[in-house]
Amino acid sequence: MPDYPTIEACIGNTPLVRLQRLPGATSNVLLAKLEGDNPAGSVKDRPAMSMIAEAEARGEISPGDTIIEATSGNTGIALAMAAAIRGYQMRLIMPASASSERKQAMRAYGAELIEVTAEQGMEGARDLAHAMRDAGEGIVLDQFANPDNPLAHYRGTGPEIWEQTAGEITHFVSSMGTTGTIMGCSAYFKAQNPQIEIVGLQPKEGASIPGIRRWPQAYLPKIFEPARVDRVLDISQQEAQDTMRALAREEGIFCGVSAGGAVAGALRVSAEVENATIVMIICDRGDRYLSTGVFDKN
Repeated sequence: MPDYPTIEACIGNTPLVRLQRLPGATSNVLLAKLEGDNPAGSVKDRPAMSMIAEAEARGEISPGDTIIEATSGNTGIALAMAAAIRGYQMRLIMPASASSERKQAMRAYGAELIEVTAEQGMEGARDLAHAMRDAGEGIVLDQFANPDNPLAHYRGTGPEIWEQTAGEITHFVSSMGTTGTIMGCSAYFKAQNPQIEIVGLQPKEGASIPGIRRWPQAYLPKIFEPARVDRVLDISQQEAQDTMRALAREEGIFCGVSAGGAVAGALRVSAEVENATIVMIICDRGDRYLSTGVFDKN
């Protein structure tokens, strides 16, 4: 019998594609890493499987256990998939303001969903997850403090991009939420070529962009090391959404709002440099945002 892969083996090795129209006349090459092509539809498939597999290898969890995690959406969906693959019970805590598609996807994988108010937000979801863990209700992987999160990108995303660009990458642009993607990729890229510029994106004050955060100091992810990011850009909600819609209509890339922010940041970088190879992370697909109406506007 052939050695057929399982769905777990399909995580990673996502396409890297060149933008054709949005960059305009430029000597730069802008490349988008299509993480929506992962099985559960986002870049978070990588750390979700990494955190579970590494915890299993250390003997910290075993199939049948209950895992608890606070999430704004994509990590929760990815963890729900990974839990279904590996045989775990999954309890996810998230703000009620998350899109209905995200909630439905989590439940489809068999996860139990616990909502906190929009006002409590991700900070409240994280506090509740820790309280449930302390009450003995399950194990928290804690994507915000777990080194197996950036490890997934150090082992996977970074090397893939390095190979796909034949080492010609000059700039890496990524939205910052848990910061796992930018931390892991930065560590890998800087080891290959310290001159590669790492650009992180955060929302402007008052902006609400799913997947991109400005954390209060007390909730700053423990995996985040500021020295690994060369530059941080503030992205407005309007800019992220306008670029997201333009990606669909002018490039045929249907993605979420944080990916729109990443491309907006990459376009800003491109306006400042020449003969550069700029890579950005397209975190997820746009179909999990349809109910929010963000694609209805011109």
